[in-house]
Amino acid sequence: MMKAKSKEQRAKSKGCMHCIPYSLRTTLCSILYALCLIGCGYSIHQKAALPFDSIQIGSIENRTPEPKLQDKLHKALTEEFLKQGIAVRPDAGYKLTGTINQFELRILSERADIATEYEVIIKGDFRLKDPAGKTKDFKSVGSPFIVSFSGASQLNEVIGLKELASERAIRDMAMEIIAIMIYR
Repeated sequence: MMKAKSKEQRAKSKGCMHCIPYSLRTTLCSILYALCLIGCGYSIHQKAALPFDSIQIGSIENRTPEPKLQDKLHKALTEEFLKQGIAVRPDAGYKLTGTINQFELRILSERADIATEYEVIIKGDFRLKDPAGKTKDFKSVGSPFIVSFSGASQLNEVIGLKELASERAIRDMAMEIIAIMIYR
């Protein structure tokens, strides 16, 4: 006849996790999770850890033949700063200025000597000036992603798609500028 196992013997036979109190298991799991995040290069930044809470967006010069890029970038930067909790004010101590140096529309693929897919490349140089007058330069900043579009149809449709892709590249550029400023 089989003997009934005591509660302690059953807990030991089920495995180690049932022997450890719930609060200790939760703490260990939290520590392991935090170590994984730190080991993977992720970090958590709170608003208070940002280097500034307001910024001035100065002049942005467009040295490309593509019109209105400076206006689009100014708008995209303002929106991205606000998303990060950073106010954009004309009297802020920190000031961002820049120059858009490159706008390129590359052909990625063609069919029967007609371009069918394009890539938009936008790059620029930027400068952040702090209240003490020190400056940090960010050279050749652009979209970290490939921004492409397909278009082998009417010219006006291709131009419209190019405009949409250009705006997406500008938004990506604005996010990259802010990421460089905040996390480096």
